[in-house]
Amino acid sequence: MSTPDVSCVITAGEGGEDALAASLESVLDQSLRAVEALVVLPAGAPAGLRTAAGSAAVRSPDRVRVLDPGTDGVASLRNAGLDAALGTYVLVLDAGERLQRHACRNLWEAGTRTRADLVAGRWSRSNGEGSKEREPSWQQPLFARSRTVARFTEAPELAVRDALVTGFCVRRAALERHALRYDEDLTHSEVLFGPLVAAVVGRIALVRRRIVSGRAAPDAGRDLAGLVEAHRRVCHVLAAQGLAELREERDRSFLLDHLVPLVRTFPERPVAARERVAATAARVLPDVVPERVLLTLPAVERVGVRLLERGDADGVLTAAYALRRRGVVAAPLSVQDDGRVYWQGGPDPVLDVTELGHQYRPFDELKLMNRVTRYEAHGSRVLLAGRLVLPSHTGPAPDGRLTARLEFRVRDGSRAFHAPVDSLRPDATGISWSTGLDVTRLLRPFGPRDTVWDARMVVEDGRTRSVSDLFAAHDLVGPGERSPARPRLGRTTGDTWQPYVTLRDHLALRLEARHRPARTARGLVHYATHFRPARRVRLALRALGRRRDRLHARGFKVAVYRSWLLRLPKRRGSVVFESHMGTCYGDSPRAVHEEVRARGLRLRPVWVHADSTEGFPTDVRLVRRWSWRYLWALARAEYWVDNQGFPQNLDKPSGTTYLQTWHGSAYKRMGFDETRVRLQNTPQRERLQQAVHRFDHFLVRSEHDERTLARAYRLPERTLLRTGYPRNDVLLAARARDEAEGRLPRPALAAELGLPDHRKVVLYAPTFRGRPGTRKRQRLLLDAARFAERFGDTYTLLVRAHYLEAASLPACPPGTVVDVSRHHDVSEILALTDVLVTDYSSIMFDYALLDRPIVLFAPDLDAYAAERGSYFDLREKAPGPVTATEEELFAVLARLKTAETEFQERRTAFAEEFGAYDRGDAARAVVDTVFARHLAPSRTVPTGEAGR
Repeated sequence: MSTPDVSCVITAGEGGEDALAASLESVLDQSLRAVEALVVLPAGAPAGLRTAAGSAAVRSPDRVRVLDPGTDGVASLRNAGLDAALGTYVLVLDAGERLQRHACRNLWEAGTRTRADLVAGRWSRSNGEGSKEREPSWQQPLFARSRTVARFTEAPELAVRDALVTGFCVRRAALERHALRYDEDLTHSEVLFGPLVAAVVGRIALVRRRIVSGRAAPDAGRDLAGLVEAHRRVCHVLAAQGLAELREERDRSFLLDHLVPLVRTFPERPVAARERVAATAARVLPDVVPERVLLTLPAVERVGVRLLERGDADGVLTAAYALRRRGVVAAPLSVQDDGRVYWQGGPDPVLDVTELGHQYRPFDELKLMNRVTRYEAHGSRVLLAGRLVLPSHTGPAPDGRLTARLEFRVRDGSRAFHAPVDSLRPDATGISWSTGLDVTRLLRPFGPRDTVWDARMVVEDGRTRSVSDLFAAHDLVGPGERSPARPRLGRTTGDTWQPYVTLRDHLALRLEARHRPARTARGLVHYATHFRPARRVRLALRALGRRRDRLHARGFKVAVYRSWLLRLPKRRGSVVFESHMGTCYGDSPRAVHEEVRARGLRLRPVWVHADSTEGFPTDVRLVRRWSWRYLWALARAEYWVDNQGFPQNLDKPSGTTYLQTWHGSAYKRMGFDETRVRLQNTPQRERLQQAVHRFDHFLVRSEHDERTLARAYRLPERTLLRTGYPRNDVLLAARARDEAEGRLPRPALAAELGLPDHRKVVLYAPTFRGRPGTRKRQRLLLDAARFAERFGDTYTLLVRAHYLEAASLPACPPGTVVDVSRHHDVSEILALTDVLVTDYSSIMFDYALLDRPIVLFAPDLDAYAAERGSYFDLREKAPGPVTATEEELFAVLARLKTAETEFQERRTAFAEEFGAYDRGDAARAVVDTVFARHLAPSRTVPTGEAGR
């Protein structure tokens, strides 16, 4: 081979022959042929490793070279490889790391095209659970696209994170020019080498492809001292470059990437290993990371790091449980006079865990750590002991009779056995307990199906009860703690109880077959269920199951609906109502339904629900969305009424009238104006158009709706009903009541939600930020805990997530933050709200009708408008202040009266422009127009365009 394009240095060491073979094979299999492999052997390499390397060199003498520099240090082996490399670019692999098929080609082409000295890409590592691998999450923004940077500060993650420990190559001329070497006195020299190279070379190319897989799972506990020293030196490199802000980011990343994961692993480590790691941490961690950086971490994470820094092995174990089981009170908490809550060992700003909100929950709602400290089996007799943590602000009633019982529940929850706890010894920080029980007599499983039983404890004081899982370190129990078992179906189904600790750190018992009769019986059962006739039976049953499932598949239902159900005769007066795809009984469909009911029309309403029927009316027929009854109701209905859209693939029956009330005026682009829709293929766009063509009536509330929604969905003029939204009738009635009688007393809903009259009500209602078809719990942009801390005495914050999402709220003082996302009708919430905080949600168009303050909290306004598109400049027409940060929002709320006055005229103009057709009688007008044939002649009122 002439001068190779890429030299791949492989340091043979850990992993042995198999790891070396995997790395070598990945290099020799590269699509770029001008690649050489340099295998660097340590001085003490075993004969098998030397033989494997030598055999590879014999098979490919022009592509594989074996080096034996006579040293053992990993850094010195890497340096020997750098010295011997001949390629234009040099890449270093640890044994076991594997190059992707086109890795060298991707790196070399990017380097040649950009003339970069350093070319880097993605890499993946084992997650410690078998063969599964994943890329660190921080790689996504760094390598989101291929790009070139003139200096590494344009891609700071290269030094802030350990992005350059593998998966990169360096131009050999740059290595020689800058005399770049691995530090041979550093065990984790790869952590320092990458940032050092990035800091001194010129142009850097980043490729979005994965380069390396198979990197070993990180374990900071193996050599914490070396890892800390490598981090110190990287910080010195950043300091030498005058990049103090990057040094702080590097410190925080070190905590999150190395120390917090180390804390998480403590339950899996034996006692001796925990003590060793803690002792090392106490020696090397103090003063490594400034306290101001440590305080930027979430509460439990910074507590774990602080306790690790102190060398408190047992405290770190407790923090690890809290990290692995969010929401659990894992250690005694102390509440100070100023209301701050501290972890055991406080007061210390780092141990301040007030933000967790445990102090706001009563004893029976807290998830308390119950840690098993002793498990001893003596035949069928088992001795158990442990301690239940109690925070200082709550606990069992001191005058109550304290009792406890252990509960062993089968994994599917169908059966449970109980045993009383013999001894309870409460004190100021917890309850120590111990008990003895006969496991063989207590637990009587059937045998074949109920083999795993989870343990937990129930504590009662006569008035309240607390249920806690039993936590245990993974080395607490082992094979020596077995007990005999006696299943109801005989000992041939199982004969031994084996305690073990689950992946979630819970104590559990597993029924095993240890002795010959049980093992033989299980073997026979396994054979009987796996030999050929049994396999055929299983396959036949699976086929029947698949056929049964097809009967409930949407595709099959749609075919039956189109072929057969659409032929059914109409049921006169049948109306199918659906709101937000069945998620609620609310919005304009509810207003229309209640108008129909109030006027006594002889109609047969059917309401659609998605999951639960809670909150839906009980005097109408209810059908679950996509059930057979749902399809039957749609096929026979005389009217369809909804605000979102019935499924696109369900054709409207001939003779059925479809009233589309819609769910809000548009700020962001909709329908065929959306970039997402414009990029769809022709069949997808045709399906949308066919679905829209089903509409017979479409409600609009202003000329803005006609210019935007009607045009975006290509609606003909004859379908538009200029009545306004029926859901807004209650808002206009509330405004009239305010002007005539004042704001108090509040509506009855305020009492149901526990809203006092002396606090103003702020509703935070953000828009949907996902994509169609997604529903997940979102982290709110507004920090509800900070809001409660700042305004808890004057405001109550109501939070309403979009109906396609769910809000994740922190624990806050009682009465300060209330989640109203599951309340069916948002109009009722708006009627009792004093201030609306939203972003781009169409709720602002409705709330403006009340003429009450609106504040827009839109941190990502420009990015959102650029991504989704908008019909107007929100800052120009906003009915209230537009804020980009929490501090700006809080400042507006602190001087709300001034802001309300300043935006009075703009709020009025906003309501007139976007709600011109809302007059308070939309429900009546819609009923008169759509259901005219069901009205008594004397009661028919001309409405719609003719009546306006």
